Amino acid sequence: MAIGTASLGHGGPNAKWDSAPAEPKETLTGLRGVTYLDLFSTRRPSDFFAVNVQTTDINETRKTLTVTLDKGEVDGEYQNVLGQFAKQVSLPGFRPGRAPANLIERRFGKELREEFKGRVVSKAYREGLEQAKLDVVSLVDVEEGAVEPGLSAAIKLTVDVRPEITLPEYVGLPTEVAPTEPKAEEIDAVIQGLRADRADFKPAARPATKGDYVRFGYEGTLDGQPLAGIVGDKAIYAKAPQTWEEVEGANEGLLPGVARQLAGVKAGDKPEVTVTFPENFAAVPALAGKTAKYVLDIQEVRERVLPPLDEKFFKDNQVENLEALQAQVRQTLAMRKEHENRAAQRRQVTDALLARASFPAPESLVAGERDGVLRQFIEENMRRGVPQEEFERSKQELFDSATKAATARVKVQLMLAKIAEAEKIKVEEKDLNQWLMREAMRSGERPDKVARDLGKDRDHLRAVQQQVLFDKALDFLVSKATVKTVPPSA
Repeated sequence: MAIGTASLGHGGPNAKWDSAPAEPKETLTGLRGVTYLDLFSTRRPSDFFAVNVQTTDINETRKTLTVTLDKGEVDGEYQNVLGQFAKQVSLPGFRPGRAPANLIERRFGKELREEFKGRVVSKAYREGLEQAKLDVVSLVDVEEGAVEPGLSAAIKLTVDVRPEITLPEYVGLPTEVAPTEPKAEEIDAVIQGLRADRADFKPAARPATKGDYVRFGYEGTLDGQPLAGIVGDKAIYAKAPQTWEEVEGANEGLLPGVARQLAGVKAGDKPEVTVTFPENFAAVPALAGKTAKYVLDIQEVRERVLPPLDEKFFKDNQVENLEALQAQVRQTLAMRKEHENRAAQRRQVTDALLARASFPAPESLVAGERDGVLRQFIEENMRRGVPQEEFERSKQELFDSATKAATARVKVQLMLAKIAEAEKIKVEEKDLNQWLMREAMRSGERPDKVARDLGKDRDHLRAVQQQVLFDKALDFLVSKATVKTVPPSA
């Protein structure tokens, strides 16, 4: 079964988009990444201490920092942690803050050493970045080595850094849009659709024609054998007493292609039709790619009777007459075309940026983005009924497609962030409020609940801030783009 391919979007890894974030306060007991916004922020210098930093290039965007703290600095961190424990813990027979250090070490040795090690690694991380002057986008790996009181400590940090980005000329990017003035036939088609939505279906004593509905039963065979013994528990693909199909309708029914073979049938007919199932027919794998025969029992033909353009119809559509309805439809179509043009311009500007991106994408950012793309692919295809075996067969193709899409996304995001910095585009409170209102409408939840939930999830908040900034930067590029109106291709 063909699995969908990646498309370029503007989602991305979680990132904090503040103008001047403080230096990290968390203890680095695991892998903590630096966020996208840290690419474009300034760091506040920490207190100076003796530290040696050696930088090794792995590739253009990945570096290894070996940060060595001497014995005095390591011991100083240990004493600081021990002092904090002494202030906070209580031991029988001692007032708070008066317990001897050796008792605290025996009682809380594991917790103390974990906190101490985290402090040393965190200090090495901050000072390593400060001295190496790197624009880090993520912390990839930490090798702590021996971190013990009385010894020097060598911490090896692997980081991905922002690539050197020279922005191309991004003002005046060429875009093409379609005319927004609706044609008379487009307006008529919409009105016909409104009539069709309110149509009646009345029995017709004649052969079926396009647009009619036919009620029929069916029973199928494959190579002369009844389908009942082939389809397992999906008996509906073998036989059914009745179903409805629109003659030559746009939507496929249960049996692929049957609707295209109903023109000309009338009540009482028992025609035989052929159905070729798709190669990727997940509903009944035993039928995938096979051609079955079905005998139909035509029971009834009904024709669509459209309501007249009268006072009742206009009232139902909240207008006074046909001219008012045409004006309403014209305005709706024009707004839809403007929205489509805006989306097309955003795609064109994004493609133009990507075509001008001559820098490598950091591996860790691509990997994080790829995970999201793959997850979306799998969820979408599972909803389509794609079996697990198909994912296994297409694993490499899927991985390569997701990697390509993720690389493109990361490059565009880095360029949009750089443009936002150059143009001093920031995320303001009103931008977040607008996002909250849209999300509340989408989810059906109250805006205050959406806001509370967002405030509880720091990573999600950073992702929202990042996405809003990307959108503002992209809207800026569209506003500065050149526009050429081109009639839609036939």
